[in-house]
Amino acid sequence: MKKQLSPASLVSITGSILAVTGLISYFKDATNLSVPTFFYGVPILLIGLAMKNSEIQPVKSLISSSQLMKLKDQGPKELSDLIGDVTRFRYGQRAHLETSLQALKLWDDNKPPQLREIELIEIEHQFGVRMKFEFLGVPIEKWQDKKDRLGRFFAKDLIADIACSSPGELSLQLLPKSQTLEKTNIDGTE
Repeated sequence: MKKQLSPASLVSITGSILAVTGLISYFKDATNLSVPTFFYGVPILLIGLAMKNSEIQPVKSLISSSQLMKLKDQGPKELSDLIGDVTRFRYGQRAHLETSLQALKLWDDNKPPQLREIELIEIEHQFGVRMKFEFLGVPIEKWQDKKDRLGRFFAKDLIADIACSSPGELSLQLLPKSQTLEKTNIDGTE
């Protein structure tokens, strides 16, 4: 994924350019240009800096553009919305999926779970996702207790699978229900 310039950075840069242009114009006695650019530039700069302060970076995406197009054409809208939501800049929140995790009661105010990575899973033309969380203040047992609800929370006909990949980090897979049941029946295990 290529590095993007955030909206907060664009607003800050625009405000800086206007404010500096206004100051330079003021010292060159170009009052027609100095007054509007300086008085619009400073507030725009301050707004950009405030946005930058509350900015959350997009989650690392392991999804190619062709996979995303296929999901949008053939997959559930809820999954494409979820991926779109976490792969963009967010403002005024402490973590991606903050309201969802609060509704699921998987939230800790002091150490909220942080979504770090998302990947699309395709099994025989059905879609699911794998999300990697740094779970910090929420114990793994609490995630395991919410396993059934997690499966149906983000999109219908999904089953959640939770694995602790390393200390403080978990992998949440939301897999298509029919494929998971077939796999269970064939193997005799989950």
